Amino acid sequence: MKTALVIMAAGLGSRYGGDKQTTGIGPHGEPLMEYSIYDAIRAGFRKVVFIVRPESKPVIEELFGKRLARFRTDGGEAVDVDYAFQDFSSIPGFYRIPPERKKPFGTAHALLCAADVVKEPFCVINADDYYGADAYRVAHDALTRLPPEGAALMVGYALKNTLSENGTVSRGICDVENGILRGITERLKIGASPKGGLWDEDSGATLSPDDVASMNLWGFAPSIFPALRRNFEDFLRKAGDNPKAECYLPSVVDAERAAGRLTVRVLRSAAQWFGMTYQEDSAYVAANLKALHDAGFYPETLLP
Repeated sequence: MKTALVIMAAGLGSRYGGDKQTTGIGPHGEPLMEYSIYDAIRAGFRKVVFIVRPESKPVIEELFGKRLARFRTDGGEAVDVDYAFQDFSSIPGFYRIPPERKKPFGTAHALLCAADVVKEPFCVINADDYYGADAYRVAHDALTRLPPEGAALMVGYALKNTLSENGTVSRGICDVENGILRGITERLKIGASPKGGLWDEDSGATLSPDDVASMNLWGFAPSIFPALRRNFEDFLRKAGDNPKAECYLPSVVDAERAAGRLTVRVLRSAAQWFGMTYQEDSAYVAANLKALHDAGFYPETLLP
């Protein structure tokens, strides 16, 4: 069964302070996205879809698209490449975009923009996160057995392994029972509590280091797109003229789950996660990637 990797690469990276999706961070200047592509192809994915801003397509195409066109797996298979654009042209006509709005409308909107180019079971990821090779292996294996309707999957990580030493982070905190997602809560400012441990600064909620965090590595069948559209349009009706409101993919998944329309299997991976929320995170990420290359886990050249 053919499967696709969908990469959300249209974010502006406001907290990071730059275009972190294309920042060279590996020992040979590789962006984090390159590791995701390489690990996914090793796991069996044979299509890559980039969700980008229209103006950034030439950069993404030069960095990855043209190289993937030359790529062949050990079995001689080609990897298909496609692009989807996240911009304001996809917003339904009933909604008036606030004049001061600059950023896209979040991860649910991003994925919805790929509906016309994704026709196979797929995993969706953030462009600026390192998920680890094992995460793609377990996700791909489960994706090939995913029912075409009413089912999804998620790779979950321990919250303590997804934090930054340089500031708060936003995470979807999952309630999991017998491997099935029972609820998910968006916590937007997770950090160290003044009393010790972890908390969400916005709500004051205390969190456990072992809580399961969603890092936006989801697996879906194409049947998810009508649900995304319905939820996104409901979000716009409620958002009004708020220029910073975002529609989060975990929130949409949880709404569909709560309504009984979606069962989400939570997969646990032994892979190490790291990402670049802040510029100061880059030294830590670079050191980890170099160690993986030095250990022989990655070759000197990932893509041709």
